[in-house]
Amino acid sequence: MSRLFLNELGIVTPLGTGCAEVSENLMAGSQAGIRLKAGYLPDQDVHVGVVDADLPELGPEWAPDDSRNNALFLRALQQIEPAILQAKEQYGADRIAVIVGTSTSGLSDSEPAIRQKMTGDEFPPDFDYARQDPGSISTFVARYYGLTGLNIAVSTACTSSVKALATARRLIRAGICDAAIVGGADTLCRFTLNGFHSLDSVSSNICNPFSRNRDGITIGEGAAAFLVTPEPGPVEVLGIGESSDAHHISAPDPEAAGAIAAMQGAIDDAGIAPGQVGYVNLHGTATPLNDAMEALAVTTVFGDQTCCSSTKGMTGHMLGAAGGCELGFLWLMLHPDFADGALPPHIWDGELDRDIPGLKLVTQGQKLPDKAPLALSNSFAFGGNNVSVLVGRAGQA
Repeated sequence: MSRLFLNELGIVTPLGTGCAEVSENLMAGSQAGIRLKAGYLPDQDVHVGVVDADLPELGPEWAPDDSRNNALFLRALQQIEPAILQAKEQYGADRIAVIVGTSTSGLSDSEPAIRQKMTGDEFPPDFDYARQDPGSISTFVARYYGLTGLNIAVSTACTSSVKALATARRLIRAGICDAAIVGGADTLCRFTLNGFHSLDSVSSNICNPFSRNRDGITIGEGAAAFLVTPEPGPVEVLGIGESSDAHHISAPDPEAAGAIAAMQGAIDDAGIAPGQVGYVNLHGTATPLNDAMEALAVTTVFGDQTCCSSTKGMTGHMLGAAGGCELGFLWLMLHPDFADGALPPHIWDGELDRDIPGLKLVTQGQKLPDKAPLALSNSFAFGGNNVSVLVGRAGQA
């Protein structure tokens, strides 16, 4: 089967905009992008991971594609635009797929109109449901760059943007396309915050993954865009494991069967041994059940001596964009021009939970071990939808 490479990365998160800024703040353990904000929950402020970047103005000619979500993804795409245009010339507009994940889509832009309608008034004249359609993001990108191949939006909650990568790999291997724009974007909105709040899942402070004091998630926003091709690039996709345990609509399987299957699937797909994996980017949402499940899963597959961290203490949970952005963190970690093997630190209060299996959580300054040069990222979603992606520097497997 053909090999697959993450050739280019554009990224926008609460840690900053662009590879250099995000890499620097990631390795520094910055929480500057998580702010206490009003207006998302009734009668209380809440910590959220905020993108401060100037976003492109799409203008009326792009209605109804003119949403914050599409503008955020375009901001990531603009960082790799020369490579996209070169790929278009090399492969042809009909041979580049657009496969993008999202969960909130443009819902934040529709919320004022929905509130107006719920008070008994009519929708305002400029309301268009298509703005919040999850499919808006992929059709917008295809139209913006004049790409006529497949465009697919993936909406599987927190695995959306890595399910997009898995889809792209299948399509490229099947000969349906030669390259793909892959990634995801999600933006903050009241609907999402209130939904998680109704489940008692929102942290009272900045999320605290794997601590005995953890009490829920912090929601964030972000976008990551990759150009994915079989042409050699700085980071190679070595294995992808997917599973669907369907244990519960919102709670993880406490026996971790699906998570274990996803991680083991990625290892088997790559044809490597678990000991070759030197770092695991944990899904690490800081909810009591998810962290307990993931600690069991990781120690079952890797033991307790593989370096791990959750980066959500620095960004919040970026939902449909989380998997793509965290895969982007691995790309930065492996790239010699950016972190060059430095590991993202685990930001928390340091209070161990003795009731869950212990993990080797990364402290600032640690490096990827030479004897275990590969890295894996976990994404686990509602309904038991699980994806693990294994990557390495080109030629390391």
